[in-house]
Amino acid sequence: MNEGVPKNTLYVGGLAEEVNEHILHAAFIPFGDIKDVKTPLDQATQKHRSFGFVTFLEREDAAAAMDNMDGAELYGRVLTVNYALPEKIKGGEVGWAAQPIWADADTWFERQQQEQEMQRLQAEQREAMQAAEELHRKKMAEERDGEKDEADANDDPMAKAEAEVLKQNAEA
Repeated sequence: MNEGVPKNTLYVGGLAEEVNEHILHAAFIPFGDIKDVKTPLDQATQKHRSFGFVTFLEREDAAAAMDNMDGAELYGRVLTVNYALPEKIKGGEVGWAAQPIWADADTWFERQQQEQEMQRLQAEQREAMQAAEELHRKKMAEERDGEKDEADANDDPMAKAEAEVLKQNAEA
């Protein structure tokens, strides 16, 4: 079990409909002084949800009650008795129910700043990649243009003839 779990609160499952907090208290009082008894209600039916919690003042009393009442019968139903686990309502080990709403405000701001920094770095990286691609495209285009000029002058007989005519006219 976890270190932070209080060992004086018991979960009691398998309760019959007739069982209320007074009957549950009476069933567990022989084992020691009871601090609290709760049977959570179903919101729709306003009846308990077949389980409850018994909190003893002493851990030893809770242990004795669990040893004796687990598997016992109450109102024709077999009980399941274990140590109650701490309430967890989303949000990890502590749970949202145990924290004020502003508890993570500092970490929220840090996360926002980290996210903004990450977005800025990604935008810079995208711009650098686009600039590199554009530079590459220009180089490739220049190389192709240079190849065309050389190819035009060397391979095209008409271009050779024109160049010779221009040369002769310039000399004359």
